[in-house]
Amino acid sequence: MTLRPREARWFEVLTDREHLGAVLGCLAATRAVELEAKSAVAGVAALPDYRLVLGEFGELTRRYAPFWPTPAVDPAAPPPESLAGARDALGALRRWAADADPLIARHEAVAREDAALAELAAVLSAAGPELADLGALSAAGPALAARLYALDPKTLVELPAAVLAQPIDTVGARYLLCLGGLEDIRESDRLMAAAQARTVTLPERLPAGRDAALAEIAERRAPRAAERTRIEADLRALATRHRLAGLLGSFRFLEWLVSHVPQLPATEHFAYVTGWTRDLDGTRLPAALDASGLPHLLHFPEPPRALLAPMVLSNPGFLRPFEFFVGLLGTPGAGEADPTPVVALIAPLLFGYMFGDVGQGLVLFVAGLALRRRWPALGLLVSGGAAATVFGFLFGCVFAREDLLPALWRRPLEMPLETLATSVGFGVAVLLGGFALDALQSAWVGRGRDWWLSRGGLVALYLGLVATPFAASALAVVLAGVVWTLVGSAIVARSVAAVGRAAGELLETLLQLLVNTISFARVGAFALAHAGLSSAVVGIAATTGHGVGFYAALALGNLLILALEGLVVGIQTARLVLFEFFIRFLKAEGRPFRPLPEPTQATFKESP
Repeated sequence: MTLRPREARWFEVLTDREHLGAVLGCLAATRAVELEAKSAVAGVAALPDYRLVLGEFGELTRRYAPFWPTPAVDPAAPPPESLAGARDALGALRRWAADADPLIARHEAVAREDAALAELAAVLSAAGPELADLGALSAAGPALAARLYALDPKTLVELPAAVLAQPIDTVGARYLLCLGGLEDIRESDRLMAAAQARTVTLPERLPAGRDAALAEIAERRAPRAAERTRIEADLRALATRHRLAGLLGSFRFLEWLVSHVPQLPATEHFAYVTGWTRDLDGTRLPAALDASGLPHLLHFPEPPRALLAPMVLSNPGFLRPFEFFVGLLGTPGAGEADPTPVVALIAPLLFGYMFGDVGQGLVLFVAGLALRRRWPALGLLVSGGAAATVFGFLFGCVFAREDLLPALWRRPLEMPLETLATSVGFGVAVLLGGFALDALQSAWVGRGRDWWLSRGGLVALYLGLVATPFAASALAVVLAGVVWTLVGSAIVARSVAAVGRAAGELLETLLQLLVNTISFARVGAFALAHAGLSSAVVGIAATTGHGVGFYAALALGNLLILALEGLVVGIQTARLVLFEFFIRFLKAEGRPFRPLPEPTQATFKESP
C-alpha cells in the first residue's frame, strides 16, 4: 500500500499470427492489461477489418437471435486470418438460416395463434360470467357485426350511438366488446384505427358460458404448445448439425476483437501485442502466458515517450471499495497522492457519527457483506455499518431505543452543543490532513520548500484562528501566519509585487477554510437529527401500547430511518469528502487504467 499512485508498466508480446487470438484472450483473463498500439512498429495490421462482416452478421442477429443457442466462445481458437475466412463463417451461418427458416416460420405462426388464444382467455377471465357468447357474436350477420378492440386504458373513443359496447379491463389494457349494425361497426373500425386501437379476432365455434369457453381455449392451446416443443427440439438438432454454437462464438470473439483490440501491427507470420499493465512487479503476465503454453516472447521495455501512461492505485483489497470516492473526482496523477487510505478512515467516522445506532449499524454491516459481490460500491456499508455500531455503543442507542444500553460517551440530545463542537473539531483535523497531503505532493515534485514558504503560513494562520476562542494568545500565531505567508510568497516569486496577489489569495483561501470548517457542523446536526428521529419513532411506538403494535411500529420506524436517513447520511459523507477534503490537494489529472475485458463478457451489438 502506498499513498503515491504509480504509472502502469509498458509491455510488449511477440507471438505468431495463428495464436494471436488465444494470446489476447489469455491477457484479457488476467484483468491486468490495457492494449495500446505502438505506432513505431512497422508492418501490416494484425487483424483484418471485420466490420463489414459483423454488419451483415448484425442483420442475421436481429432476425434469428431468439432461436440461437448460447455461443461457445473459445479464445484459444484462432480468429479468421482474412475477410474471406470470416465470410466463409458467415456463409455457414446463412446455410443454417436457410434450413431453419421453415421451422422458424411455423414456430412463429404457432406462437401467434397461441398468443391470440392466451389474450382471449385473459379477456374472458376478466369479464366475468355475464360476458356475451363470443362464439355467437363471431357468427353475427349479415346485418349485424361484432368486434373486440384492445386499446390503451387512458384512450377515450366516442363510438356511434347505435353501437353497444361492454368495457373489459385487464392488467395494462382495456378491451371493448362491441355489437351493432354493419355500417356502424365499420365507422367504429375507423375511429378505433385513428385511436391506434387493435382489433382482436373473435374465434368461431366457442361454447356458450365463460367456463366452457375457457376450457375450450385451454384444449385448443395444448396441441400448439406440444408443436412448439417439437419445433424447438428440431431447431436444437439443426444447430448441433451445423455447429451453430461454435459459429456464434467465433462471431462473438470477432466482435470482442473489433471493440476492444486496437490495430496491432504484424509481419507476414508474427503479431505484436503492446500496451500497459498493472502487473508492476512483472509476475502475473509471465505466469499466465507460461501456463497457457502459447508461443510468445514477453518483455517490459521503456514506454514510448509520445504515449501517456495510465495510473495504477496500489491499495489492498479491503481498501479498494474506498477508491469509489476518488473515482467520483477522477484519477490522481503521477505527482498526486492517492487519498484512498485516508478516506478509509475519514468516511466511516463521518458516517458512523451521523448514524450512531448499534442495531441499525449491524443491519448495514450485514447488508454490505451480502451485497458487495453483486454491487461492489455497497461494500462501503461494511465499514460504515461497523462505525455506526461503535458510535451506537458510545451514544447508547440500539434500534432507536436509548433505554437498553448505557451511553459509553454521551447521548447527543443531552449535550447538543458538545455534539456540534466535536464534529467541527473533526472537520479541522480533516482539513489539516488535506494540507498534509498537499505538502507531501509538493515534496514529491521537488517543490517542498516553496510549499512551506507559501502554504505553511496559511496552516499556521488557520491553527491560530481555530485556537483563538480557547486562548487569546493564539492571535499572535494568526499574525505570524499572515506575515509568514506574505513574505514566503514574495521569496518564492522573487518579487515584492507578489505580496499583493498573495494577500488577495490568502483572504480568499481563508474564507474558504472557515466555510469548510463550519460545514462540518452538519455532521453533528445529522447526529442530533438521527437521535431526534429515533426518539420520535420510540414515542410513536409507545402510543400503541407494549404489545405487538409497539414492536411493529418500532420495526417500521427503524426501516424508515435505514432507508431515508441512511441515504441522506451517505450523500453527506460523500459531499464532505469530495468538496471539503479533496479540494485541498487533489486535482485528479491522471489517466485511468481501463483493463481489457474478457471475450466471454462481450455481447453482440446489432447494426443500426
